[in-house]
Amino acid sequence: MKNLSSAEVRQMFLDFFKSKGHSIEPSASLVPIDDPTLLWINSGVATVKKYFDGSVVPDNPRIANAQKSIRTNDIENVGLTARHQTMFEMLGNFSIGDYFKKEAIHFAWEFLTSSDWIGFDPKRLYVTVYPKDEEAKRIWREEIGLSSDHIVEIEDNFWDIGAGPSGPDTEIFYDRGQKFNNLAEDDPENYAGGENERYLEIWNLVFSEFNHKPDNTYEPLPSKNIDTGMGLERIVSVIQDTPTNYETDLFMPIIEEIEQISTQVKYGQKQETDISFRVIADHIRALAFAIADGALPSNEGRGYVLRRLLRRADMHGQKLHINQAFLYRLVATVGKIMNSYYPEVLQQQAFVEKVIKSEEERFYETINEGMAILDQLLAKEKNEQTKMISGSDIFKLYDTYGFPVELTEEIAEESGFGVDHTGFEREMEAQRQRARNARSKEQSMKLQSSLLTQIDVDSEYVGYSTLETKSTLALLLQNDKFVDDVNDGQAEVIFSQTPFYAEMGGQVADTGVIIDQTGEICATVRDVQKAPKGQYLHQIEVKKDLQKGQEYTLQVDKDRHNRIIKNHTATHLLHKALKEVLGSQSNQAGSLVAPDHLRFDFTHFGQITAEELQEMEKIVNEKIWQALPVTTIETDIDTAKNMGAMALFGEKYGHEVRVVNIADWSIELCGGNHVKSTEDIGIFKIISESGIGAGTRRIDAVTSKEAYQQFKEQENELAKAAEILKLPRISEVVAKTEQLQEQLQQMQKENEKLSSKMANQQAVNVFKDIKYAGNLSYIAAQVNVKDMNQLRQLADQWKQQNISDVLVLATESNGKANLLTAVSKETIDKGIKAGDLIKAIAPKVSGGGGGRPDMAQAGGKNPDGISQALEEAGRWLEN
Repeated sequence: MKNLSSAEVRQMFLDFFKSKGHSIEPSASLVPIDDPTLLWINSGVATVKKYFDGSVVPDNPRIANAQKSIRTNDIENVGLTARHQTMFEMLGNFSIGDYFKKEAIHFAWEFLTSSDWIGFDPKRLYVTVYPKDEEAKRIWREEIGLSSDHIVEIEDNFWDIGAGPSGPDTEIFYDRGQKFNNLAEDDPENYAGGENERYLEIWNLVFSEFNHKPDNTYEPLPSKNIDTGMGLERIVSVIQDTPTNYETDLFMPIIEEIEQISTQVKYGQKQETDISFRVIADHIRALAFAIADGALPSNEGRGYVLRRLLRRADMHGQKLHINQAFLYRLVATVGKIMNSYYPEVLQQQAFVEKVIKSEEERFYETINEGMAILDQLLAKEKNEQTKMISGSDIFKLYDTYGFPVELTEEIAEESGFGVDHTGFEREMEAQRQRARNARSKEQSMKLQSSLLTQIDVDSEYVGYSTLETKSTLALLLQNDKFVDDVNDGQAEVIFSQTPFYAEMGGQVADTGVIIDQTGEICATVRDVQKAPKGQYLHQIEVKKDLQKGQEYTLQVDKDRHNRIIKNHTATHLLHKALKEVLGSQSNQAGSLVAPDHLRFDFTHFGQITAEELQEMEKIVNEKIWQALPVTTIETDIDTAKNMGAMALFGEKYGHEVRVVNIADWSIELCGGNHVKSTEDIGIFKIISESGIGAGTRRIDAVTSKEAYQQFKEQENELAKAAEILKLPRISEVVAKTEQLQEQLQQMQKENEKLSSKMANQQAVNVFKDIKYAGNLSYIAAQVNVKDMNQLRQLADQWKQQNISDVLVLATESNGKANLLTAVSKETIDKGIKAGDLIKAIAPKVSGGGGGRPDMAQAGGKNPDGISQALEEAGRWLEN
């Protein structure tokens, strides 16, 4: 066995399968594109399942990749076990209807055992198989030459996720030797496939050969596929002979950097702190890569996962005596480890560090609040003498404040309390079920259909040069059947040539008509989509007989098409302007180019100011007025990248690409349609800007006719305002509005003075009514003031005049109750606190509140309870 680095293992895997005729697909973003079934890309197959279900036919049926992935369903085990990670790399090779079991098994064996590749000793390899998979057993036994004691039959070796492709699998295990034998020789788990540390699973080969149908039956797939997965971290731990994944070169540089930051704790000293090192090293990898791929911390979805990982890592940092933001300092180390294959972290290092540091600082501001809540829980349980922290309370600390369960347990035990693990697990399972239910309506992988994949006719797009052409009808499809003619209803058709653009890259499809040889319209084109093999599939409404093999005239709706291309070119201008104003770290996250508007989604950490929007709009319009030429060329992908062409979000590019160049100012890879000069756009207007998710924002804009209409509507609104203000010209609206605003502010000041005067007059009467509770003097009264601010003004007067020991005031405002309590310094020394008093009386008005020992306030939605609250204040002081 060779001594290899993780980077060498990854590259060796890809080189091996490239030598076997596989196309190497780059690792996709951790954030899924057009896949609502996944929160994260969680496996190598997740990025190629479009090939498995037949919705897209790959250029090469043999594919291999190294895919970064995230799974968080077992986050509690990260750091505790040798193998659990949130982010990991899956090495995979896939066959889409090409080779099957024989080749897949031989490829795996050659890669693992050949001296030209990994070079494992074959005697240390074991395999598991599905008991009914006689073919796999035969290949392992007769062709590979494994003895029966190295082949283990396991009933669970059948890959099935419900409806969709499924089939038996075979797993490959490495015998790590006697030193890892943590079980007795006669332990029933002491075998390849059992729960032990000696036999480590390193590769799983799935033979996808059945469709699992919704009625729970299985039928053979039209096209049998291979899906394999080998965890890089696992195989590297075997090659580098480390006890866990964390001692490999994928994690140790991060752990060593954590040691430098901690200064007080070293890795390997004791199990408890080793867990914290591992958790931090694991979580910072996931954070750095996810943020580099466009995800940002928030309170929901992917952002919630990131916030939870960050807070969990920071809490473990405290166990290592790190009491300040530090995770951001590890980003560069993560980037350097992975840079040979994943340059994105170092390319966006400054941005990733900024996001993590900002989130850490925010967490440290709130962590004291979480500790205070835990202190309150302990005090409450102590008073109730239960000596047990409930599962729901533990979950709240864990879920809301990021407190690890073990930290809650440690603090509780130090105070002599137990923790309700069972209740906590019940809450966790309920959360997992909510997450599963949120995605259960979406099918993870579609049933494989052979109908569209059978289409083998040619279809050429000619819409770059013409919007009307004569073309032969090559294929007709109606009611999921191939037919020779149709005369009504809806159908799908493919022509040998078409000027109709298929929806792609955010640009909507063209519409138009199909005309027969007599000049009559025989169908309208409602939509155009790409078939699995790339043909242009027109969805049509049939008006008159259409026959396969006949020639027709295809005519695109020119007005609609021209409006679309104006918006598409404007989208490119906006993309470039956005980067100039906000910075290069803002990347496109989706777009829609329609005839009446354009929509541009992008990643951005923070808010967008009105000035920034105005600057973007100004830049785009300046480029329009400069009448810049818009040129397109077709070239290879490497040349395009050397030109500085930007790739659009979610697009998959082949070797040959189309580059749209706007006077060398904006250069993008794009297969869409565009104007010939920016002046054709006319004018550009941003309608709105908003946040649509964690770290993702959206700009809606219009051009040309729609932009004119937008300006005209705004002009009409100003004209209405001028009419209301009785002004002769709309140019006077702003000055008049400012004048009225000043008058309003002056009147508000006068009202404030009047209200204060009335409050002072009330104070004279209220402060005379002093009551007693034991040896305490207090005032409890309802007053007629407008808000809490005036209650505080009365409390200030009470304090200055030293009228009584305690003050309780209430008022009704806008259908709600406001309460205020104040306590003199001498009375506080006796143990009476305003915060305690407000908590006692606030429930009477169906509210809550808090504050300092000397002053506290509360709000409630039941003003009818004010009198009861004032009475309760007296009873509380008596007690």
